[in-house]
Amino acid sequence: MIPGYCPQVEVTAVCSSVAEARQALSNTQPDILFLDIRLGDDTSFSLLESLPEILFEVIFVTAYDSYAIQAIRFSALDYLLKPIDPKELVNAVDKAIEVILRKQENNRMRNLLRNAHSQDKHKKIALSVADKIEFVEIDSIVRCEAESNYTTFYLKSGERLIVSKTLKEFDELLTPYNFLRVHQSHLINLDEIKSFIKSDGGYIRMKDGSSISISRQRRNYVMEILKQL
Repeated sequence: MIPGYCPQVEVTAVCSSVAEARQALSNTQPDILFLDIRLGDDTSFSLLESLPEILFEVIFVTAYDSYAIQAIRFSALDYLLKPIDPKELVNAVDKAIEVILRKQENNRMRNLLRNAHSQDKHKKIALSVADKIEFVEIDSIVRCEAESNYTTFYLKSGERLIVSKTLKEFDELLTPYNFLRVHQSHLINLDEIKSFIKSDGGYIRMKDGSSISISRQRRNYVMEILKQL
């Protein structure tokens, strides 16, 4: 059913016993584990109890609803009863993907905060503008703004530099140096934030006086970052 209804999920292993499952988990490190209650002569609860940590989302699959409470105790993400309803399967997978992406964002946030204290922000970045290459200290950048395939750099000096590269490239390059993508069009230096304005849906005021919108999709993530500053 997974290839038919959830093509975004890649099946990396299928196991019929606790021993097989334990080995497969060690080798493949999956994001989602679909677990039948019975695994050979044992139960999946024995498998979970034997693991030092559970880094994946668990979706139980069984014909017996009497196991539901036990499954809840193991913090199962969802619980599918046989015969499986395709809609319920799709909903369970969508829920798992949402949780997994949220975890990845949280990990990225933690890495960003760690890097903020460890990276040398006096390093320079080479920006190819018009007929020359400008070497700009990273900590002199207030923010970057995207427009089509171009990115405009706003510097503390008030100077603006236009580079014919997408913001995505600079997002990946500058994120380790305490920069944050708050909108599809905006990448900001967290050290240059002056205030967060709660009115009008919430936006960021930078030290240079500019106001930066926060996209709805990134709002929760951005707010968590701001709380850590």
